[in-house]
Amino acid sequence: MRADRQEQDLKFTRRALLMAGAGGLAFLCLGARLYSLQVLETERYRLMSEDNQFNFNLLPPSRGRILDRFGVAVADNRDSYRVLLVPEQAGDVASALDRLQPFLPLGDYERERILRTARSQRSFHAITVADDLDWHTFASINLNAPDLAGVTPDVGEVRSYAYGPSFAHVIGYVQPPNDEDIANNPRDAERLLRHPGFRVGKTGVEVAREMDLRGQAGALKTEVNARGRVIRELPEQSTEPVSGRDVVLTLDADIQRYAHERLGQESGSAVVMDVNTGELIAMVSTPSFDPNLFVGGISTADYAALRENDRNPLFQKSIQGTYPPGSTFKAVVAAAALEHEVIPPTERINCTGSVRLGNREFHCWRRRGHGPVNLRDAVKTSCDIYFYEIAERLGIDRLHAMATRFGIGEQFDIGISGVRRGTMPDAAWKRARYNEGWSTGDTYNTGIGQGYVTASPLQLAVMTARVASGRAVSPTLYRNAMMPPASHIGVSDAALASVRDGLRAVVEEPGGTSYSLGGLGLGDIEMAGKTGTAQVYSITAAERESGVRDQADLPWRLRDHGLFMCYAPADQPKYACVVVIEHGGGSSAATRPARDILQRVVARDPSSRAGVFADVGRARSGGA
Repeated sequence: MRADRQEQDLKFTRRALLMAGAGGLAFLCLGARLYSLQVLETERYRLMSEDNQFNFNLLPPSRGRILDRFGVAVADNRDSYRVLLVPEQAGDVASALDRLQPFLPLGDYERERILRTARSQRSFHAITVADDLDWHTFASINLNAPDLAGVTPDVGEVRSYAYGPSFAHVIGYVQPPNDEDIANNPRDAERLLRHPGFRVGKTGVEVAREMDLRGQAGALKTEVNARGRVIRELPEQSTEPVSGRDVVLTLDADIQRYAHERLGQESGSAVVMDVNTGELIAMVSTPSFDPNLFVGGISTADYAALRENDRNPLFQKSIQGTYPPGSTFKAVVAAAALEHEVIPPTERINCTGSVRLGNREFHCWRRRGHGPVNLRDAVKTSCDIYFYEIAERLGIDRLHAMATRFGIGEQFDIGISGVRRGTMPDAAWKRARYNEGWSTGDTYNTGIGQGYVTASPLQLAVMTARVASGRAVSPTLYRNAMMPPASHIGVSDAALASVRDGLRAVVEEPGGTSYSLGGLGLGDIEMAGKTGTAQVYSITAAERESGVRDQADLPWRLRDHGLFMCYAPADQPKYACVVVIEHGGGSSAATRPARDILQRVVARDPSSRAGVFADVGRARSGGA
């Protein structure tokens, strides 16, 4: 009995020791944990506590401006009153919108957009409920903000294009970033890209210089209560955003706007270029569109109207449109003929109005012919027969090499996307493209700027500038771009002087195809130029019998394109201008707009000898 009692006491003692040991161990663990929390990890939990007490609100940067060559803002920012909603703070989004409805009525479409966005993105990302609000609506929402949980009135910035359609194709526009934009940006930029009201470039300069224009985001530190409401802002502990850099263009806002207004609703384009530096003074495509419509999101109806317009207002014709250069190309053919000495400048070729090649007849634009003409006369009167002959003497290889020197078929990088190369064909090109050999008829067509050869208005402006300056200038759209000095084009001064003399005669002498223009209209400053007609459709014999005689009898889309290249002053060239009018019915549609634009450019130049518009009062007649 006594042995049993001793055994029970021993068991109790062991259990007591085990329990005491376990309790002591638990106490030690608890103490160690308390020490870790209160001493070793105190900084971590202090920061976590502050995170609950403080918020860092992202501050988007101001987008950089886009300026013209004189510092005039053609893309700027303006204040926009807007309302944001954070689903995480609002709770039920539909109920939050119901509370907001008396102060900001929302249609079914807008309401569904907000609910759809709330379902598709993270709850702590703000949603733009409405922007560009009037002051009365914005003030009433501010006044009632304490009763609108999750709703935040905000003042943001929105892109503004003061010159609207005039610069739309060059500058482009901005829009909210989509998933692809976010995926193509660095990970650390995601929060900024998802910020409500933030916009990224979509076309033109806006997208080409996106990283320069965007800037860097900042952060505003705020103290909040347990319900997430802001108690105070702490600007001294905040980071200021860094605005984007301004981008300065070579374009002149005054000339750009005038060129756009001068072309009106014609389907066409105009390019003005400094012949010595390659700086683009104007680059217009018409008809155009208002880029401000895209900033806040263009309506389906407005976008459909732009897309369905048969004159393609969304298409950047000055760099994307390619056309047969027509007779404007004869300046290059003439330079090649003189440089390769295939014909002396004084030799005359008799133009009877047509020439037969095999079983095909090639006509001059003047059906009764020009009679015997030398190179100067041929350029002045745009005689096709003369250029058929010298093109055949040159051959396509030498024609191709010379055209390449003048920029035809070259793709110029001007700092925005969409620039097309055009086509300068040769025998190898035709073999690769059509698996056919080159013919003399192909050479004839190339010699007058028809057939397979095509060029954009930008390329034609480069061609004109190189003829005028004798240097291989390349176009540039950005001011102070590091462009190396242009080398000589590799054509003798004598050959270029002969070509320029013929181009001057086109405008300044009786019988020239543009003599009826009356010159530049700036005192004694003369201009040089060359007309061009790019055939779109050939009227058939059956159509002629039915009464279809000329371009005016054809539907608009079948009419010929009209082109005109020019430069001034003729004796000391400084500015080149090219105008292309799609389906204008011939060169006359382009000549007067080009002259008017060039006149304004020269008159605006402070070094101009005229300085003011002048009516020289010369009576002019003749010339087609």
